[in-house]
Amino acid sequence: MALIDELAEKLATDTMEAMRKYDDDRLFMEVSNYIGTSSPSLQEAYMTACRLHMAEQRGREFFERKLVELEKRAQAAAKTPDSGTGA
Repeated sequence: MALIDELAEKLATDTMEAMRKYDDDRLFMEVSNYIGTSSPSLQEAYMTACRLHMAEQRGREFFERKLVELEKRAQAAAKTPDSGTGA
């Protein structure tokens, strides 16, 4: 991994943690604007890393909700007697 990607990933990871801790969902934009004045290349790599982190978080939240739903459905099906036995 190139230095720019390593730096961007570390900063994005730290930013995402701070956003969760302080409930500030726009912090990544402030950081992006600040570093963009010094290095547009780092800014773009950072924004890419942030977008990946946020997409992964959204995907994980969806996946976890879906697992709960599937588990409930499986438990309900296990409790329902099989009506196809002909009895």
